[in-house]
Amino acid sequence: MGIWDTIVKWDYEIWYYMNTVWHNDVLDAIVPYLRNQWTWAPLYLFLLLFMTINFGRRGWMWCVFFLLTFSLSDYISASIMKPYFHRIRPCNNPYLSQLVHNIVPCGGGYSFPSSHAANHFSLGVFSAITLQRHVKGVWYMALAWAILVSYSQVYVGVHFPLDVTCGGLLGIIIASITSAVFNKIYNLSQPDKKKVIISES
Repeated sequence: MGIWDTIVKWDYEIWYYMNTVWHNDVLDAIVPYLRNQWTWAPLYLFLLLFMTINFGRRGWMWCVFFLLTFSLSDYISASIMKPYFHRIRPCNNPYLSQLVHNIVPCGGGYSFPSSHAANHFSLGVFSAITLQRHVKGVWYMALAWAILVSYSQVYVGVHFPLDVTCGGLLGIIIASITSAVFNKIYNLSQPDKKKVIISES
């Protein structure tokens, strides 16, 4: 058995436990909300207000880069990588139909990589890198958020562990780039540059 075959075997085995064995009625009721975009709408509103109130123009630009980071991760994962790899979702896989514990609509599209994982890791890591000097514990909160969303994708039956792992890595790479550019131009740790008016006497 080659290395890739071994990885795929482990991927299926871990998926089986995460999706089929380790589930209960309480998680079935809670986990679907973790992957729902509207669940996190208050968080996005809070970030908008927090950044613009505390950082002014640089806060607005932070929001622009936040959206840019999301757009890049979503486009690359959904429009470039998924059509290339053509991996079928667990809930659409005929060989797993008798095993999968599917508690949300499966939907169409392909499985690899997970756009949910890519998007949330990119947003979480971008936020952590740019705000780490201003918000205590931001790394813990950002990574916990991204991991919870990624885990939920496997739990509900729409992704394999390898999908969310690689989606997360993609998101981290994209966030590392966008945050580096943002910090280079709009470093939040630097004081605002104010115009100095010199009056002639």
